[in-house]
Amino acid sequence: MHNHHTDSTIWNDFRFRDDDIVISTYAKSGTTWTQQIVCQLIFQGTEGLDVAAMSPWLDLRVPAREEKLAALEAQTHRRFVKTHLPVDALVFSPSARYIYIGRDGRDVAWSMYNHHATANDFWYEVLNETPGRVGPAIGRPPASIRAYFADWMQRDGHPFWPYWDNIRTWWAVRHLPNVHFTHFEALKADMPGEIRKIADFLGIAVDPAKWDAILDHCSFDYMKAHAPTVVPLGGAFWEGGAPTFINRGANGRWQSVLSEAESARYEARALLELGPDCAAWLKTGRHPG
Repeated sequence: MHNHHTDSTIWNDFRFRDDDIVISTYAKSGTTWTQQIVCQLIFQGTEGLDVAAMSPWLDLRVPAREEKLAALEAQTHRRFVKTHLPVDALVFSPSARYIYIGRDGRDVAWSMYNHHATANDFWYEVLNETPGRVGPAIGRPPASIRAYFADWMQRDGHPFWPYWDNIRTWWAVRHLPNVHFTHFEALKADMPGEIRKIADFLGIAVDPAKWDAILDHCSFDYMKAHAPTVVPLGGAFWEGGAPTFINRGANGRWQSVLSEAESARYEARALLELGPDCAAWLKTGRHPG
């Protein structure tokens, strides 16, 4: 997969270590939150860590792959990277650990709109003018979020990358022993419980004395207040800086905008694309049965 944002071929050059952690979402589904959680587990509640620098978006076209891979090769701690690729567009390691986070597509699109609408000129310059872009440039979003959502639905994730294939391919490997599923709703409903599940999956024993610090540092309020250490490039790509990237962490904002018919069309599409079990999980975060 290759476009204004993505170059999946970097995975061909990434040299895995057996304990690597890959955090995967379509996007705007809790990626940054999960990176913070994983970082806090690895470093046992330590403050002041530059999570965005430590945990790069591997398949983003910038910075250059040589720079990104060299930085990862130099890391001596347990590595954790992020991806927004479907599972069949990356190199899958049987020894690495994969955490996949889901979120209802309507919430994804609303968060994506904020991400896109607040992007500054530097964001467009880097994505569109850095050599190696394949396909059309990314343009500015329409003024109407309703129109944005309709286009995102009709053109399957436009202007970013396909949505349904991302969900579908990861769902297909959910039973593998090195794959763990969580959901934005589950993290909001019971963050301590979900963090414990992630720690168990990663084989990380949490020092009980550090538990309160870990929970505090993974809270939305803490991440918002310390956004420059969490957000890529300290928020340089967005108007208002890093706090703009960490927007509201809220679900359901579409409910006051979309009509019942529009919402029903989304749910019918999810059912068609994903089947009943996956569509139900994507909507609620609860596994069927």
